[in-house]
Amino acid sequence: MQKTKLGISVGLFGAGIYLIGLFSGLLAAVILAGYVLLFEENEWLKTCAVKAVAVLVLFSLIIAGINLIPDGLNFIEELIGIFGADVHLTAVERVFSAIVRAVMLVEKILVIGLGLKALNQGSISIPAIDQLIKK
Repeated sequence: MQKTKLGISVGLFGAGIYLIGLFSGLLAAVILAGYVLLFEENEWLKTCAVKAVAVLVLFSLIIAGINLIPDGLNFIEELIGIFGADVHLTAVERVFSAIVRAVMLVEKILVIGLGLKALNQGSISIPAIDQLIKK
């Protein structure tokens, strides 16, 4: 079992990046990934760190993109409200809220799965992200 320069196993550190990214946010994952890329030599750990950040960024972009639609609709509601009309699109907002929650659930399940697989220096294949990392 290989160890990092900090003295913990490579698999545990990789799992830590995934789970800290999920529970503490993207910034913490980026800081840990930066440490790995600068100071660690294990190629699997470097790939794991980049994949963790890529997965977290991808899901953040997906959620932000989905949230643009209700935000745009709220803007239109406010714009129409200026002229005295009373428009409410709460059903549409609820649909997009449910979609965002579903995406967040998929993110949590995927990142927890990646973290658990990382304990044994494994990974779950995500073709789009894996191809991006190989480049």
